[in-house]
Amino acid sequence: MQETRPTAAAKPARWAADTVAAMREGARLYLDYSAQSLWRVDRMIDEIRREGAPYAAVEHVLRGFGAYAGEVVARQTGAEWWSAGDDHWIRTPDGRLWDPVEEARRCFAGQGSLRLLCRDATASAR
Repeated sequence: MQETRPTAAAKPARWAADTVAAMREGARLYLDYSAQSLWRVDRMIDEIRREGAPYAAVEHVLRGFGAYAGEVVARQTGAEWWSAGDDHWIRTPDGRLWDPVEEARRCFAGQGSLRLLCRDATASAR
């Protein structure tokens, strides 16, 4: 069964808010839900990868960064969170589906960018 916002948004919105608080307190990284802040998130993920952290150790951090990126897209475009089981994705007003949590994992693998996902999702929603 699929759920739509606000029900589906509860978990990712909380993950995003927790990430904002953790980055502010732990890394002195201020995230303001702007598209520009995703540059800093991409750089942070890149640093974590370069340090050689095992995926299992950063899985929840990546989920939080992805949820944060999804919230940025939702706030800029009016997109809604959708979920099925443990999967959460954003649906922009044009009907396209985006998976920012998976994109955060791709960033950690050196193959993605939350900033570019946001750019593409906001452009498609115009």
